[in-house]
Amino acid sequence: MKLALYRYQLPFTQPLTFHGKVEVAREGLLVRVDKGWGEIAPLPGFSKETLAEALACLEQLAQGQPISPLLPSVQFGFDCARRIWPEQAATLPAPYPLIQGSPQELLKHWKDWLHQTPSKAKLKVARYPMRDELALIRLLCDRIPTLKLVLDANQGWTREEAWAFCGHLDPNRIEYLEDPCANFDDIAFVANRTGMPVAIDELLAQGKPWEPIPQLRALVLKPMLLGSLANSEALVARARELRLKVIVSSCFESGVGLGQLARLAGEWAPDQAPGLDTKRWLASDLLDTQGTPDLSLLEPLFHRD
Repeated sequence: MKLALYRYQLPFTQPLTFHGKVEVAREGLLVRVDKGWGEIAPLPGFSKETLAEALACLEQLAQGQPISPLLPSVQFGFDCARRIWPEQAATLPAPYPLIQGSPQELLKHWKDWLHQTPSKAKLKVARYPMRDELALIRLLCDRIPTLKLVLDANQGWTREEAWAFCGHLDPNRIEYLEDPCANFDDIAFVANRTGMPVAIDELLAQGKPWEPIPQLRALVLKPMLLGSLANSEALVARARELRLKVIVSSCFESGVGLGQLARLAGEWAPDQAPGLDTKRWLASDLLDTQGTPDLSLLEPLFHRD
């Protein structure tokens, strides 16, 4: 088995905040197993492991030391590199726009984000004063009557804060509110009191308990955080059993990971627009004109024939 490991760094188009930590670039690893590629890129503030910990794990593997269980990002990268992908990728609905930034700036430049008048867009909330975020939501809903919003709070509210926020929203204009709180009991409380449709994402990666409730609409899967593809596939099966939507979502991966996530979305949820609109935040990419990793943009770390 041929094995190679590379490191990359891609600058963001602007500094981005992940759970309170500002990042100016996306850093990660690419692993090549024979002819297959995989991406190993823990997302700061979201992944259980850091990039340094993932690299240390890979160094131990390279030395022949058994590691069990593998870190989630390492397991995901190796599973993708060893996966036999279908020759023909499914055609997916276009990813919906991801909107983030200060409400003051977005109020001025919202047309730059929604110039194609999408029917659905995702907006990050629970980051700025509630009145400012609500003003932005009202503007978007007023200017685009057909628009439905996915609001992603990244577990940023208490039960009381989420309840207060939802009290100012029209549930008919909200596709779902994603991860309003850090535990499912609080999410269920808010959904039950307000009728707001909800979805869970980080709870799944954190392994926290959840259960079906009438307001639960979707499971949002970030395979980079979930680890083995078998873990994601088990959640896909559970979602189908409960008749929930499956949304495959990215962790700001490079074009390598994004392309594989699109293929997984085509297998798991071909009728759902995936949450993969993160490429616009990267100033460059790693793929050449043939769609394969450009080795000149990568730092080689390890190679074994």
